[in-house]
Amino acid sequence: MITPSIEGVRLGLQSHLDQAKTALERNKLGQFATPTALAHDILERARHYMPEDVPIRFLDPAIGTGSFYSALLQIFADRQIITATGYEIDPHYGDESLKLWSHTPLHLHIADFTRAEPPLFDSKRANLLICNPPYVRHHHIGSDEKQRLQQLVTQRARVRLSGLSGLYCYFLCLSHTWTQHGGLAVWLIPSEFMDVNYGHQVKEYLLSRVTLLHIHRFDPQDAQFDDALVSSVVVWVRNDPPPPDHQVRFTYGGTLLTPRLESNIAIANLRAIPKWTRISSLAHAPEQSDSGLLFSDIFTIKRGIATGANKFFIVGPDTIATYAIPSSFLIPILPSPRYISSDEIKATMHGDPLIDKPRYLLSCRLPEATIRERYAGLWSYLQEGVAAGIHTGYICAHRSPWYVQEVRPAAPFLCPYMGRKERKHGEPFRFILNRSRATVPNVYLMLYPKPILAHALQDSPSLYADLLRVLNRTTPESLIAGGRVYGGGLHKLEPNELAGARLTGLILHREEGRVEVAR
Repeated sequence: MITPSIEGVRLGLQSHLDQAKTALERNKLGQFATPTALAHDILERARHYMPEDVPIRFLDPAIGTGSFYSALLQIFADRQIITATGYEIDPHYGDESLKLWSHTPLHLHIADFTRAEPPLFDSKRANLLICNPPYVRHHHIGSDEKQRLQQLVTQRARVRLSGLSGLYCYFLCLSHTWTQHGGLAVWLIPSEFMDVNYGHQVKEYLLSRVTLLHIHRFDPQDAQFDDALVSSVVVWVRNDPPPPDHQVRFTYGGTLLTPRLESNIAIANLRAIPKWTRISSLAHAPEQSDSGLLFSDIFTIKRGIATGANKFFIVGPDTIATYAIPSSFLIPILPSPRYISSDEIKATMHGDPLIDKPRYLLSCRLPEATIRERYAGLWSYLQEGVAAGIHTGYICAHRSPWYVQEVRPAAPFLCPYMGRKERKHGEPFRFILNRSRATVPNVYLMLYPKPILAHALQDSPSLYADLLRVLNRTTPESLIAGGRVYGGGLHKLEPNELAGARLTGLILHREEGRVEVAR
């Protein structure tokens, strides 16, 4: 059995290896080590699901320096562990981990788990798989690699994952043929799969191909990783199809061993819940009223402009003057919401926003030859962008020409795309009345009035201010429940999520084509 002193050595090694890499390098490879206390709790809870004294064949497909293996050796007797296997793709961690655990039975492969072949016989497969898979976002996975992983998951788990899936989704599904029938798999993964569209296939796998035993979601304010902005869950599954009457245990907050909230949801009911992160609040909060309008009843909602390189395409007066950029290629644009202290953007007589440090969006449809001939300054500025590789970025490379922007006219109402409860007003989201002709970057949601509301605003301009008050009285619970949450309490709200939120205090008279503010 491992001693606490060896775990201390492992922690020192982990810190040393992490410091030898930049945050960007670790982020691209999704390398975020599991804290000791959390690894211990996961193994302690796993013991609850394992038959007593059953021989253990342990597998960690992304072992790193071995936080789960260390906890395994502390919680289970040596004689109970008959095999232990780990995979680590990065020799930076794998080589040192080999040395650290050389005196133990661990078989550590410095290799890509997704390219390894699972055991042919069920008796050789793991009956306890525990993993904190790499948190690599889909845009860091090359198209050829993504296609390979999708085909492999389809073959092994009969699941077709979305191209937007993170690498952790592939790890989870590929483990299907590595785990013995009836074996236990435990995953420490981001909670986002519970809410986003690409998570649908993952949830279908969890509900159909295996028996989903338990999901614990940590309070987003209590991020489990100091160096990763991600809200985490621990998922326990048994590698057998679920019984017809099976219920899944959901816990929330506190710790794995002493959660703050708990509920049990039948699989049939779980299939009907689109956002699983809402389960704890649904089970323990009063019923929400279905009265009131949906945002989608009166607004068309879009994200702001994704420029592909804000620092280049959003320019100030000095850059405009230096490169003699014509005003016809410049559109007023608002800064990030954190620089907007007021809930109302006023405008000059020309429609420009009355804000400190005005900014402008550069967008031009002219071909390069015309710009080079007529606008030497602008041509020089664009060449600086080329030298910096901006034209080859994902968004710019898919535009023609690469320096033209999508069209997003000014919207009269705006909402930040993300926010925290620590914000000045105590709630993560607020609404802003934009009286200017300024567009916004993609850190905002843009609310365009639908015809019935647009006509009402035109007939009664005072309705703008009244509607702003109504919007900012929208219950935080309505907005938060519709969105998603990340580590540290960071809330995000996509256009379709805001569209489905309820708006109280406004009465829509469809037959009369009239909008009334409730008094």
